[in-house]
Amino acid sequence: MTQPDFDIERAAHTRGLVYIAGVDEVGRGPIAGPVTAAAVILDPENIPDGLNDSKKLTAKRRDAAYDVIMASAQVGIAHCTVAEIDEHNILRAAHIAMLRAVAALPVAPDHLLIDGNMIPQNCPLSAEAVIKGDGKSLSIAAASIVAKVTRDRIMVDLAQQHPGYGWDSNAGYPSKSHVSALQNLGVTPHHRRSFKPVHNILCRA
Repeated sequence: MTQPDFDIERAAHTRGLVYIAGVDEVGRGPIAGPVTAAAVILDPENIPDGLNDSKKLTAKRRDAAYDVIMASAQVGIAHCTVAEIDEHNILRAAHIAMLRAVAALPVAPDHLLIDGNMIPQNCPLSAEAVIKGDGKSLSIAAASIVAKVTRDRIMVDLAQQHPGYGWDSNAGYPSKSHVSALQNLGVTPHHRRSFKPVHNILCRA
């Protein structure tokens, strides 16, 4: 199994680009909660061990990696709300969150490595899209970890406010128990009204 490395970043450094930010988002598939993005500029002299695509790490390892990344790297975190997702569509909202995360970086990056096959519209910086980037680039892997841990913690907090939907375990994804709770308990302000399971219930109401 291949591991992400720093090759793409080093190639950018050889072109004279200094601050290289990996950018990733999490939360396109859920039917509840925000979409969250992170941008991370790793210190080439102090790259944390154990970075990988957040989906390949256990929750315990993600939390440990998150702490190390936050302590050793430049990090920007941002979100798009449920209302913005419903207004723009999820892809556009994810891209907006990515650009907000880049803008939140404490250092202005020289180049962006964007996870996926598209560079966000109106991206003001030099950027390249990296398909399955969280498995190729350590900077994108770090961004995937920060975004995932941040969003999961948001959903745990929301689960306390709206018990019964299981957001602390399903993170807002349409699990069988979540959809069942949606039908029995109704739609909350944190549900995405443009997503089919929620839209269908609202249409029946």
